[in-house]
Parts: sequence; structure tokens; C-alpha cells
Amino acid sequence: MKKYILIFLLLPLFIFSQKDSKEDFEVKKFQKELNEEYLNPKETPLRGDNFTNFKAHPFFPIDSKYRVTAKFAKTENAEPFELPTSSGKTKSYREYGKATFELDGKSYTLTLYQSLALIKQKKYKDYLFLPFRDATNEKETYGGGKYMDLTIPKGNTIVLDFNKSYQPYCAYNAYDYNCPIVPEENKLPVEIRAGVMYEDIYHH
Repeated sequence: MKKYILIFLLLPLFIFSQKDSKEDFEVKKFQKELNEEYLNPKETPLRGDNFTNFKAHPFFPIDSKYRVTAKFAKTENAEPFELPTSSGKTKSYREYGKATFELDGKSYTLTLYQSLALIKQKKYKDYLFLPFRDATNEKETYGGGKYMDLTIPKGNTIVLDFNKSYQPYCAYNAYDYNCPIVPEENKLPVEIRAGVMYEDIYHH
């Protein structure tokens, strides 16, 4: 009887750890696929010695603190606008909505966008683009900020997993790529110690 009571008591812990493991598994899958992309000569933004020497990205340790459920509010009647890019050109986007979340007891809001070019493609019709900056930029991460890829949420919440944030191609190859610049409204005054780091990536 005692054995069954113990199993019953441990079951919620097991379910909880399984849930955590699933989310961490998704992050590890993201990391693996990102490394594979950079190692693939047909997909990589790296050129020359940078490609030859690349082994893998350095990542911050996976931290559930940076996996937050945000309140999502869709922006109604958003007008298309031109987002400046690293090359001095612009790309067409539309504000899709705002995500408000708490981190260390403080509330922050980030704006999510849709690329007007990408939503014309069927596989990207639900794609949302989240560019952001934080206090790790120019120290442990790329000075221009980081990106996150999301999909349109079903309800009024959206999960932001900063463990899946990555740096734009321009962080590795500023000559061949034209990357959207993070808007002022998406600059966070806190450190987001999650996702891809910007150390000497080519020799890891």
C-alpha cells in the first residue's frame, strides 16, 4: 500500500519533469538545426575561413526563466511600414500585435511583426517576426540584437522562449546580408541571457 501511495505522490513530479523535458527538448532541437544550417554549404551565411573553422554556436545554458507566457493583443488595422535594414535599404512589414510579459517581477512589452514578403508564401502565412535588443548586446551577444521566429497564437497568450533566439546573418556576414534593424520599441533594459551567444563562434 505504501508503495502505491509513493507512486501516487511522485506522479505529479514526473509529469512536471516530463513537461519541462519536452520544452527543453524543443530548444535542443532548435540548437541542433541552427548548427546544421551553418555547417551546410548551401545554407550557411558563413564564408571562407569562417565557414571552414565553424564547429558549433555557443549557447547560453537553457533556462526556463526565459521561457515566458505573454499576454497577446492583436493590433487592429495596422498599416504597412518600411523597416530600416543594416544595408541602408528597407523591408516592408506590418505590426501584428504586442506581447506583454513579466521577468523578475517587472513587466515588459514587445511588438511582433509580419513580413509582407513572407506572408505571400503559404508556409510562412502564420509566421511572426520578433526582433529585440537587450542588455547583453555588444557584450555576450551581437550588438545589433537578436531575432525570434513565432507563429500566430490561437488565443490571447503567446509563449516567448528566448532560449530559441538567434542572431541575424549580419552578425556573421555583413557584406552579403540585409538584416532588419531592431525598432526602438523592442529594446529591453534587462539582460536576456538565453539563446545564441556571440563569442568566437568559429573555433568552438
